[in-house]
Amino acid sequence: MTTQVFADLHGHAGTTFAEVLRRNPGEPEFHQAVHEVLESLGAALAKRPELADAALLERLVEPERQLMFRVPWTDDTGRVRVNRGFRVEFNGALGPYKGGLRFHPSVNLSVVKFLGFEQIFKNALTGLGIGGGKGGSDFDPKGRSDAEVMRFCQSFMTELYRHLGEHTDVPAGDIGVGGREIGYLFGQYRRITNRYETGVLTGKGLGWGGSHVRTEATGYGCVYFLAEMLRVRGEDLEGRRAVVSGSGNVSIFAIEKARELGALIVACSDSSGYIVDDKGIDLEILKDIKLNRRGRIAEYAERVPHARYVAGGSVWEVPCDVALPCATQNEIDGPTAAHLIKHGLTAVAEGANMPCDPDAVHLFREAGVAFAPGKASNAGGVATSALEMAQNAARTSWTFTDTDTRLGTIMRDIHATCLETAAEHGDEGNYVLGANIAGFLRVAEAMTAFGVV
Repeated sequence: MTTQVFADLHGHAGTTFAEVLRRNPGEPEFHQAVHEVLESLGAALAKRPELADAALLERLVEPERQLMFRVPWTDDTGRVRVNRGFRVEFNGALGPYKGGLRFHPSVNLSVVKFLGFEQIFKNALTGLGIGGGKGGSDFDPKGRSDAEVMRFCQSFMTELYRHLGEHTDVPAGDIGVGGREIGYLFGQYRRITNRYETGVLTGKGLGWGGSHVRTEATGYGCVYFLAEMLRVRGEDLEGRRAVVSGSGNVSIFAIEKARELGALIVACSDSSGYIVDDKGIDLEILKDIKLNRRGRIAEYAERVPHARYVAGGSVWEVPCDVALPCATQNEIDGPTAAHLIKHGLTAVAEGANMPCDPDAVHLFREAGVAFAPGKASNAGGVATSALEMAQNAARTSWTFTDTDTRLGTIMRDIHATCLETAAEHGDEGNYVLGANIAGFLRVAEAMTAFGVV
């Protein structure tokens, strides 16, 4: 990532950010996430100056606990490999730390801290009792056998288990961590602790404590938020040409729900390139390639003659009305945003965490593009994780329809909260400001009640 030039922050927010830069050198993703929140809080702190006086910002930007550990494992040739594991328990004011595990070569402390910081506000917006955390490893499961993934997960959990618990810290999946990995992680946790504590991990299989809709939740929730954002503008998704980045769970189920609501999804991607299908992505073929066989997206063009595959490049070269960035952080920068706006973009909903950089967000807002920040629009995943925890605690299971209905209600409530909070603080329609302030105030109230801890 290139060095960023941050806009000046004034007053207490500026002092706090300067200290973040000093104490966390070489962590650009974390700096970006903190700056994006702090620059939104001026109006809130003006109304509530006592929050600044309690050094609340200084405590908020400092993780409660940062864990980094060695993960040795043996590959199928007998060679010993060593990866690095992370867990950042960022803020537990609203409940047990909650946030996914990411297994990807790009994972480092900066990435995990940015994700954990975002998770604080995202989780607060759900209105459910969960704090913010995140973790992962620079291990890459892509191309590894099931046996290798199992050995890595067992080694990873052998260190991490002592920090987890259904009332302490509850991880879930993220990039590179799906049902297979969660199964291996939970199996090792149960083996070590001798407890069948289903609430310690979410994203589990339906036969052993999982929840309906958890797989679909982030993608579905993103589209529910998008639809609500369009509704208040007197618009909908019917007939919209949409592009989705990525082709994992989030992307696939965002495609599914957007198509169900009338959108035409013409492109999606993976790390090797992207496909364009002007007739609309054939979801069943895509699911078979990516979910069933863990294949590469190039195979789609081999099976669908009228589709084309572009190696490398960016899926955001494809013109669209609606953009759903669901891959990774900072995938849409200023020039990319300008290209999309020029070609008729009207709405963006972030399915990934911080996929649009600050320049892109500024351009979207300036052009009147409806923009939903990830901490609001992709909160459906963690919300459904919390619903899974509730089912585990009650030793019960809800139907798909019941869980999906609850998810839809939560996403509409998050949308209303963001919209109302932005209006209350003088910037109507600014979902970034609304999400940041609403999440901040919920966490701040709890932190203040607990005293200086």
